[in-house]
Amino acid sequence: MTPTDGSPTQETTSTRFLGLAPYLRLSIDGHDLRPLAQEMLEQLAQNASDANLWMNLSTVMFGLEQREMGLSIQDQALSLIQRVFHRPATRPPTRFRLLMIMVPGDIAANTPLDCLLENTDIELIYYYATPNAPLSQPIPEHDAVLVSLGYALEHLQMLNTLQDELALWPRPVINAPRFIPHTERSVASTLLQDIPGLLMPPTLALDRATLMGLSQAAPTLSTHYPGWSYPIIVRPVGSHAGRDLEKIDTADALSDYLTRVAAQEFFISAFIDYQWADGLYRKFRIALVDGEPFICHMAISAHWMIHYLNAGMYDDAAKRTEEAAFMANFGAFVARHRTALAEIHERSGLDYVCFDGAETPDGQLLIFEIDHVMVVHAMDPIDLFPYKPAHIQLVQTAFEQMVARRVHAHTIAAGN
Repeated sequence: MTPTDGSPTQETTSTRFLGLAPYLRLSIDGHDLRPLAQEMLEQLAQNASDANLWMNLSTVMFGLEQREMGLSIQDQALSLIQRVFHRPATRPPTRFRLLMIMVPGDIAANTPLDCLLENTDIELIYYYATPNAPLSQPIPEHDAVLVSLGYALEHLQMLNTLQDELALWPRPVINAPRFIPHTERSVASTLLQDIPGLLMPPTLALDRATLMGLSQAAPTLSTHYPGWSYPIIVRPVGSHAGRDLEKIDTADALSDYLTRVAAQEFFISAFIDYQWADGLYRKFRIALVDGEPFICHMAISAHWMIHYLNAGMYDDAAKRTEEAAFMANFGAFVARHRTALAEIHERSGLDYVCFDGAETPDGQLLIFEIDHVMVVHAMDPIDLFPYKPAHIQLVQTAFEQMVARRVHAHTIAAGN
């Protein structure tokens, strides 16, 4: 299939599609999204065929943590024939048009690229693929393709189909489909073993019955899995942002966990204590763009399960000072972990990927997860985080330059 114009999937409604970034910025700034949602509902009562408005409303619902409602509204948007949504370049004129192959889902389902590229000369084209024939709809003209969908078991067949269809695609492809499954936790933990200076505990994918057996059997955990012992980390497959993620210290605690969490599939991994001598934990997010590392943020907390929004970074000037110093001296971090960082890029196979990690007290690079769907942004209040925009701009520039290199190389190879 080749790019075409004038398809029925092109936008025909008057409302502008906005993507995630404007609503995430509003949320971070403390705005209540509920009046906005109500206004959108009133507009839809007047024009129920406005697919862009339905899609914008679904994003607002995700921001309000109304996931099921958001998915239902998104389904409504995609049922209106239109499966292509455009976010024009926010810094015109348009230099490149990037086709992003997406799947329906919440904000963790696809690469949230518009959050990184808030101010860019790249037009983003959101193409929502269909499961059995992902590229069956007419394809808008574009200069490069980004495979944006994140890994999930139900996407595996689609990824295999996309790999075949994109193998000879007439435009450069970023994040080839065959590498997307490398972000699955158990796969990533296998890929990243035996790298000097890097620690990623092996991760097992177990079903509920197996975990129930572990919680009730008399033999120890190591009897079933040699080398394993408590404490372990347990989370449902597909969970994000720490949802139902817990540290389990005993078989009884595992049994209690399973009475509270109804999931059927889980990941377990060894708990690595990365607490520093001052009693605090430090977790950072790093983006690798064509293998080059960039710091996105560092969160500091007294609790091992860190998320930037609950780490107290907004309330503690000393933590922000330390984060600023870490970001300013990121080159020293890169020098310490150069081999490990290069191996993450090489083994993942992904052109754009992020990871959350930490440094252990003995100096190892501890990896929690790798993925291309992590949010990278410069939306935190500038009065509190004046040091952040310059670092995120480095990530954005690197991404834009990567696209430019791929487009240029493709043009040269094609003899144009």
